[in-house]
Amino acid sequence: MENFSYSNPTRVEFGKEKEKNIGEYIKSYGVKKVLLSYGSQRIKRDTLFDTVIKSLELHGIEYVEFSGITSNPVLSKVKDGIELAKRENIDGILSVGGGSVLDCSKTISVGTLSENDVWDFFIGKSVIEKALPIFDIMTMAATGSEMNYYAVITNDETKQKFAIASPLIYPKVSVINPLLMESISKEYLVYSAADVIAHSIEGYFTASVHPEFINKQVEAIISTIIQTTEVLIENPKDYNARSEFAWAATNALNGTTFLGTTGYSLPNHMIEHSLSALFNVPHGAGLSVVIPAWMKWYYNKNMPQFEQFSNRIYGLYSSQEGIEALENWFNKIGTPTKLSQFSITKDDIDLIVENAFGNAQYFGLSEIYTKEVLKEILNNAL
Repeated sequence: MENFSYSNPTRVEFGKEKEKNIGEYIKSYGVKKVLLSYGSQRIKRDTLFDTVIKSLELHGIEYVEFSGITSNPVLSKVKDGIELAKRENIDGILSVGGGSVLDCSKTISVGTLSENDVWDFFIGKSVIEKALPIFDIMTMAATGSEMNYYAVITNDETKQKFAIASPLIYPKVSVINPLLMESISKEYLVYSAADVIAHSIEGYFTASVHPEFINKQVEAIISTIIQTTEVLIENPKDYNARSEFAWAATNALNGTTFLGTTGYSLPNHMIEHSLSALFNVPHGAGLSVVIPAWMKWYYNKNMPQFEQFSNRIYGLYSSQEGIEALENWFNKIGTPTKLSQFSITKDDIDLIVENAFGNAQYFGLSEIYTKEVLKEILNNAL
């Protein structure tokens, strides 16, 4: 195990009815006026909005609504939020929704306290020095954004999907009530499962040093997601399964699965970001296409780890059997495994390759993931 430093300042409030206390949590940080950001009107139909407002008002916290944040959040929407937050003298942000809403909120928290173009933080022209305090109530489990310091945004003009990272954008308090996730569609449940598995396997397969304890932690997350996804497809109201799924999703990307490792990279996300940026593919759905295609190209570069995955997750022995089993499971639960399921054809490959190679340069992986390699991986997904 390599040396590491680890600190995660996010306070997690997990369980039933925790959202009723959000005003109390926010007030304890001295915040007096929040930008209440959310996506669709689902939070109003499910009465969550009324619960949140009641709690804010009870604790004397003003709020300004900022709605309409979509999956694969875009830069233009972020800039609208920054403009509103500055105009209203907001001193905190409350995100109510899934990872897309939270990533948008994190970026707004940075841009509100800066005079620079917020995209400059994504392309390395500016360094994050300040951010408004962020709070969230999660209505979907997938991205792990509720307990990490990342935010991913798509520049809708340049078609670049990039990320920022800073300890300043860890949420102060994250509320995770699995009951609030019951109304998620089966479609987005299975996309979320693929997203969590992607977060788990990136380091697992690519790290040059991967401690056995971390191996087993990653395998536990993947096994839990496989088991609970199948339960939730049959019974969306199974609270125990929903709870296990939600906590596994949080732990897949809160930093713990990378502790003591070295030399890892994020190639599946690097490639998928191009699908999202160019074709607005749901992130998890794009990952379930990319993962098997990438595994088929990469497995012989780390055969022992792939054989271990195959054996420990599926009770199989060869690398190819494990890859096939995961792809078959994606097909079984109904998340895409082929580009054609997005109406993406061979004629689109060159466009994706060009965009993905820009991501490879951004990720520092362009020497490994050349245009020729990217084309080979994408052809595996046709």
